[in-house]
Amino acid sequence: MKIEASSPEEYIDKIPEERKESFSKLRSVIKDNLPTGFEETISYGMIGYIVPHSLYPEGYHCDPKLPLPFINLASQKNYIAVYHSGIYASPDLQKWFVNQYKKQIGKKPDMGKSCIRFKKTDEIPFDLIGELASKMTTQEWIDLYETNTKR
Repeated sequence: MKIEASSPEEYIDKIPEERKESFSKLRSVIKDNLPTGFEETISYGMIGYIVPHSLYPEGYHCDPKLPLPFINLASQKNYIAVYHSGIYASPDLQKWFVNQYKKQIGKKPDMGKSCIRFKKTDEIPFDLIGELASKMTTQEWIDLYETNTKR
């Protein structure tokens, strides 16, 4: 489900009413916990947190005109999704997240490679997502990204 929006606020205005509160809280938790340097934008039709070209001029290897993506937040057809590139790139970070999620929620997360899906808004572990957002600085993300893409 792609939402046409030119700002995060416009994006949130266009999502289903029953998701707005949880979605807005997720956005706040991510913004409040991201290390300095990441910027919020609309990226790939979602709310995105990116490494700007001013910090990483090479940009995203798939399209260097685009900044390096890190986290995206989306309202999909049947769930809210948090796409965290660090979880995909770092097996240790993924293992930490899955273990913490199980401890807090009592079951494994519904995940893809970088996607964490939340079908029930009352099961979103906001504090855990905030902690996840805080785990990697822009420079750590750049270093990990380069290690994985320049093999």
